[in-house]
Amino acid sequence: MILAMTVGVLAAGGTYLLLQREMVRMVFGVGLLSHAANFLLLASGVPAWRDEPLVNRMDMAQAADPLPQAFVLTAIVITLAVTIFMLALAVLGHNDDTRRPPETGETHEK
Repeated sequence: MILAMTVGVLAAGGTYLLLQREMVRMVFGVGLLSHAANFLLLASGVPAWRDEPLVNRMDMAQAADPLPQAFVLTAIVITLAVTIFMLALAVLGHNDDTRRPPETGETHEK
């Protein structure tokens, strides 16, 4: 139940931040959504009836499924790379949040 609530809170917070106008908030939103997806993948491994794969402590047939863990590890690496790329775009990109008129002399209707 706690895992499901954590996924819900992370997904809601990520969606809220993703809908914001500022690029840095959007990057944080993507990060939160990726963490929610990682928790969802880990929950798919059914951790309730599986134990840690420790030798001589349990039957290896009952050990945790390594496939969701491998997916999550890959997703963490991909998310880190995408976050760094998006932050670089936020630093180098044009700031649309300023209310200052452009220096080219353009006028915008309100």
